[in-house]
Order: sequence, then structure tokens, then C-alpha cells
Amino acid sequence: MPSGADIVSERPSDDLGLRGSNQSGMRDHNERLVLSLVRQQGGLAKSDIARITGLSAQTVSVIMRALEQDGLLLRGEPVRGRIGQPSVPMFLNPEGAFFLGLKIGRRSVDLTLVDFMGRVRATKRQIYRYPAPHVVVSFVASSLPEVIAGLNTAERARISGMGVAMPFQLWSWVQLIGAPKADMEAWRHVDIQAELAAVTGLPVYVQNDATSACGAELVFGTGERPKDFLYFYFGYFVGGGLVLNGQLFLGRSGNAAGVGPMPVPGRDGKMDRLISAASMSTLAAAMEAAGEPSDHLFEQHEHWHVSAQILSDWMDQAAHGLAWATLGAASLLEIEAVMIDGWMPTEIRAEITRRTHAALHALDLDGIDPPVIREGSLGAQARALGAAAIPLSQRYLIDQNAAGRQG
Repeated sequence: MPSGADIVSERPSDDLGLRGSNQSGMRDHNERLVLSLVRQQGGLAKSDIARITGLSAQTVSVIMRALEQDGLLLRGEPVRGRIGQPSVPMFLNPEGAFFLGLKIGRRSVDLTLVDFMGRVRATKRQIYRYPAPHVVVSFVASSLPEVIAGLNTAERARISGMGVAMPFQLWSWVQLIGAPKADMEAWRHVDIQAELAAVTGLPVYVQNDATSACGAELVFGTGERPKDFLYFYFGYFVGGGLVLNGQLFLGRSGNAAGVGPMPVPGRDGKMDRLISAASMSTLAAAMEAAGEPSDHLFEQHEHWHVSAQILSDWMDQAAHGLAWATLGAASLLEIEAVMIDGWMPTEIRAEITRRTHAALHALDLDGIDPPVIREGSLGAQARALGAAAIPLSQRYLIDQNAAGRQG
């Protein structure tokens, strides 16, 4: 895949009304700062923003007026009871901007429309045995009209771009996913970013899928967000992401915290890789060996039909691997928390989190300040939401490190 500036199609989808957002281009630093604060803290009045940022009241007033005129902020009800004029909190406008997120997985592809608040407005999904570039592009071309059908003409003009969350170097996993070598080799040569830009007429940004899921937790996640955390995501293969000082850390190639190859001891004491211990493909292999069908694991995430012993053994194995990976990370970085999420039922996520905490605290932690082991908050939607968060971050958030790399 190419590097450099994002690619915009020379053949925009005029019939769909997609030309990129008609708002005032890339927001300046102070506008991004205000939008980021309102996103993080909810409704804020001008006086609150001036106090937090150190900007003058006049500067804040000009910024808020511009953001309101562009439809990105909405006025709340005046708050009375204080001395002087009542304060008027400003909130993000859900219809202020829209974003497309494309999750390309090893067993399925999802196209999702997300509003400015991170709420899913529409989604389409296709299941396959393995990913091929032409299948993904055809899926986007056929699904896009239906996904944006609920938007009016003005709202379509507010779609700011498409983010793509996908595993990097898909051709490296031919044997593990049982795909034809020729189809997987196509990923090595295809310019998927340019092809999707040609189909949509929008800026397209590409990011590693697990990194995108981590970014979704940072931008759209609920509950307290630690400033430094390691993130594990269970998909066909386990992946990860890293947040340092409140920013998504991408690394030189955009593949930082690609936790799958991390060496961890197996239950037999022999060294193995985390990808073998804590991936859904490992569970699927155990099920197939026992005569239990496993396809449904990848087709839906709400209910898994797995015999109790196979599931428990896999969760123990996964927790053991995650505990050792956490110990290694905590030895190198002062992380506050580890978040565990994935394409799985919420009760299984909770149990893996509990077992990982227990496994970590059974290890020798001398000299280590162990991080809190927590559940993620977005579950199966994390990768698609993370994809949509890439163009949102690129245009509207203060953290430029969260923008997608063209990898």
C-alpha cells in the first residue's frame, strides 16, 4: 500500500452526493482543541473553555461561533443561578459530520456509517472464507448506496472520509487462514487505498485493524480512559494497540503494539507466541478437532456454542498468554491499565478479563507496578468504529498521531 498524502478519487460518486465534507476544510489547532474538549467533557460553556485552554474569552467566542455556523456545535439550554449572564453550554452536533468505517477482516468485511458522536447509523456485512481485494472493493461499491440511504443531500455532503481498518501484510498469513496463495499475494500489489477512493470519491485512510480498535476505545469508549494503556483485541488472530500520554502510538510503520508475535510461555512451559495462545482461530481449531462446528464464531458474536471444557481450556490458555504479555509490557512501560476486548459475547470477555487478572497476579511481580486489567467498552464494533475514527481524528481532533497511516 502507498505512503504519503491521502488519496482522493478523480471520479467522485456524483450520483451518491459524495464529494467530501463541504465544511471549512481542515480545522485549525484551536478549533480542534475546542472540539476535543467538548467531546471529552460533554457540554462546555465559553467561560469553561477559556479557563481550561488559557485562550482569551474573545478568541474562544470567535471559535465557538465558527464551529456553530459550520454545524459542528449546538447550543444547550442556558444555565442560570450564577452571578452575571447565564452560561450557555455547547455540545457536539451528532449530524455535524459523518464518517465511513471499513473493517477488512480475515473472515468478514463490514462497512459502517458513524455520526459525529460515534453512533452507528447504518452497517452492512459480508462473510467470506478469506479476504480478496476485488471482493472487498465490490462489496463497498454495492453496499455504499444502502449504507448512506438514510442521509439527505446536505448530510451526505458532510461525510468527511473513509477509514479502513485491516490487518497489515495479509499475504503473510496464507497458511494460517487456509487461503489460496494467489488471492492473498494480490494484497501485496494492490493499492487498496486508491481503489476505495475511486469507488467512494472520498479521502481514504488505512490503519492496522487492532490499532484502530484501540483508537476507537480512545475516541468513543465509555467510562474512564487511562492516559497510558495496552489494548488487546480478540479477532481471528489476537492484535493490540498502545496509548501513551493519551495518544494512540502508531510507531514507525503504523504497526506498534502488534502483540501477536510476542513470545509467551505455553502451559507446557515451552515458549510460544501470543497469537497461538490467545486467538479465536485457536479456539476454532480446538472445536473442529473435537467435532464441533466453529464457523458461527466468525459469523456472529452474540452467542457462542462451545462445549464448556473446550471453552474453559481456551480461556485459561488465553489468560495465561495475556498475563505474560502484560508482564513484559509493564516491565518496559509504565502502563496504568490493560484493556481486553474482542469479537465475542460480553460474558466471555468478562471471564477472560477476570482470569487474566488472576493469572497476572500469580506471576512474580517484584519490581513491577501491575496495571489494572479492564474490559474494553466497544466489543464487536470496535474495529469498524476505529476505522471511522480515523477521518474524524484527521479533521477534527487535536491528536494528529491518531490519523491513519498509508501502509
